[in-house]
Amino acid sequence: MASKDFCRPDPDELLRRIQAQETGDRKGRLKIFLGYAPRVGKSKRMFDEGIRRLRRGQDVVVGAIQLKGAEHLQPMLREIEVMPPLIIAGRESIDVDAIIRRNPQVCLVDELARENPAGSRNRQRWQDVEQIRAAGITVVGAMNLQYVCEEQRSVERITGRRARNGVPAGFMHSADEMVIVDVPAEEVERSDLSASQLTELRELALLLAAQVVEEQLQRYMEAHGIKQSWSAQERILVCITPRSSARAMLDSASRATQRFHGQMLAVYVKQGELDRAADESLQQNLEYAGRLGAEIHVLEGSDSIARILQFAHEERITQLYIGHTQRKRWAFWTPGPVDRLIQAAEGIDVRLFPQTKAG
Repeated sequence: MASKDFCRPDPDELLRRIQAQETGDRKGRLKIFLGYAPRVGKSKRMFDEGIRRLRRGQDVVVGAIQLKGAEHLQPMLREIEVMPPLIIAGRESIDVDAIIRRNPQVCLVDELARENPAGSRNRQRWQDVEQIRAAGITVVGAMNLQYVCEEQRSVERITGRRARNGVPAGFMHSADEMVIVDVPAEEVERSDLSASQLTELRELALLLAAQVVEEQLQRYMEAHGIKQSWSAQERILVCITPRSSARAMLDSASRATQRFHGQMLAVYVKQGELDRAADESLQQNLEYAGRLGAEIHVLEGSDSIARILQFAHEERITQLYIGHTQRKRWAFWTPGPVDRLIQAAEGIDVRLFPQTKAG
């Protein structure tokens, strides 16, 4: 009897799938209420969530709360058990060991960006949260956009101020859910920021939330073996060759990424030694892509089309921009590299740009 061929998953892909599933099974979930500016009510939203969970029968405790300036939250604490903090050098720190021993289903943690006093178990509060989650406890937390490390430069540009503490974007992206506390600018209490400043901060927060959704989607796809290039944001990949002008593609991709708050990447697959003119053209294209804010990647591979497609799927590309030259009439019966790419780019939109020789 003839044997039947079965499609075997790539070992590395299978390992990633298993690890994604195991991590999701044993780690506590993380939900973050993110304020785009101070005093938008993020802590109140967090405690509202805790009380709703408590009334649904979940075991909820408070791991950290800052009541100074938020005395209106005091009545809510009468319903939820508050874990006593550690006092180190006169300052409060989360008692991580006590929370893990108590083993609640949910722990509320305010001020995720707080720096712990010297001598604490961890330097930063978000690191405490990671250890609590590692014990299988769900954490519901709250913080402001100004404390996300990778957003601090943009926040400083808008407000003229920079936060002293910070939480890495990687921690934010690990969240299972992020809720923007989306109060209209005119309703933000006691803010010294203008309406236009608050609007810009809100847009930054919404973009960060979209990135978190994308990470959630990617984890789901890895856990379920889905290879479709879905993304919560537009991710445009411009394919650059050394002998053609790429400026029209790069200009179009730049406009699209700005319009949709997406990301632009530029890729070149090495094709052996280049003559001087081709190398100069390639460097000019790559430098121009960099000036437009593209993330530059130089790849290696004997089959440039296969390598581009592999990279596109790994990076969750949603649109591919490629150049093509007019084919000779007699060659239309045989598929060329562009035809191969279009046929194989399942789940990715492909845009073709007529190209002329560079220079």
